[in-house]
Amino acid sequence: MDFTLAPEIEDIRLRVRAFIEKEVLPLEKDPENFSDYENIPPERLAPVRAKAKAAGLWAPQSPKEFGGMGLPVGAWPAIYEEAARSIFGPLAIHCMAPDDGNMNLVAKVGTPQQKEWFLRPIVEGKVRSSFVMTEPHPGSGSDPGMMRTRAEKKNDRYVVHGHKWFITGADGAAHFILMARTSDDPRRGLTAFLFHKDQPGWRIKRRIPIMGPEEHGGHCEIEFDGLEIPFENVLMGEGDGLKATQIRLGPARLTHCMRWLGFAKRCMEIAQEYVEKREGFGIKLADRESVQIKLGEIAHQIQIGRLLTMHAAWLLDNGSRARKEVSMAKVHVADTLHNAADVAIQLQGARGYSKDTIVEWIYRYARSARLVDGASEVHKMVLARFMRTQGRDFWHWGVGEK
Repeated sequence: MDFTLAPEIEDIRLRVRAFIEKEVLPLEKDPENFSDYENIPPERLAPVRAKAKAAGLWAPQSPKEFGGMGLPVGAWPAIYEEAARSIFGPLAIHCMAPDDGNMNLVAKVGTPQQKEWFLRPIVEGKVRSSFVMTEPHPGSGSDPGMMRTRAEKKNDRYVVHGHKWFITGADGAAHFILMARTSDDPRRGLTAFLFHKDQPGWRIKRRIPIMGPEEHGGHCEIEFDGLEIPFENVLMGEGDGLKATQIRLGPARLTHCMRWLGFAKRCMEIAQEYVEKREGFGIKLADRESVQIKLGEIAHQIQIGRLLTMHAAWLLDNGSRARKEVSMAKVHVADTLHNAADVAIQLQGARGYSKDTIVEWIYRYARSARLVDGASEVHKMVLARFMRTQGRDFWHWGVGEK
């Protein structure tokens, strides 16, 4: 495994770094650039996205024929990490969840017709999308086998009834990927569907208030009462919903890690700048051993997270599902992001707790990292199952063929 960036990827990384520095970071300084939900309003984001497109820094994960950059998974960590130096950066170059994972899934498994009407507008930034899976008790959460929303065949279409909640980005989204039950088969009972917001038979019941800050479109509770979906809008095939979910969530979890590492590095950048200037009791904070230990520990954890993430991305590029490697990265980086924000607040004192920097924004955002796309406890259970079945080979080296 060689994680050295190819020259063309390094060039893109540096261009993304310069773009975020010049065009995106300044947006954080103006309170008018924060909506009621503490994210950048679409009308203020649009001009920056236009500049990203013009610079050739748009949708790094998506196929070139639809307007993306067509980069391999192994290139994403460096690009996403640079984009996430700003809290608005991933949105600016179009690599933010949930669009990021939805584009990746449909690009991989969609039919030509589905890619044209569903994928292209998302890649072009003309519409937003949402992934509709989680349900209230006793429905599915981390266990999709508990899903209760049903899609039943009726003539040439499926009719959907059910209840979903905490659906990220649903408010204002136009394109949706819906997971619903089509049979009671434990392995092939779920099916993935595509639908458009203008189709009748569903409604957003409420936008659920959260600790925040929020992604565009919030986290919504949705009811389905007769939504009709034609057969041609089934993604993959009937009964392939669990497979579709796995195809989407593996890379999506990993791209979360890539962005979180960028946020964690930004927290350290802000903290270091502060301790280099702030003095107390005749000494700079940066010269205190206790401060150095805190900063050194976070730097250590960030680098471990980067290596875990790069390793998992390398495996994905080489045809592996990398389930345990993605889980390891997800658990570690989620903790690292929270710790980085916490240390940055602590070292700045009252300034860190205030809104004078974006560290408190990241701190509140970071708490969701241990929950989204599978709670940390679930991923640790996954690792334990692998260790139980693989034994000593859990730590295999992955020796290549000669």
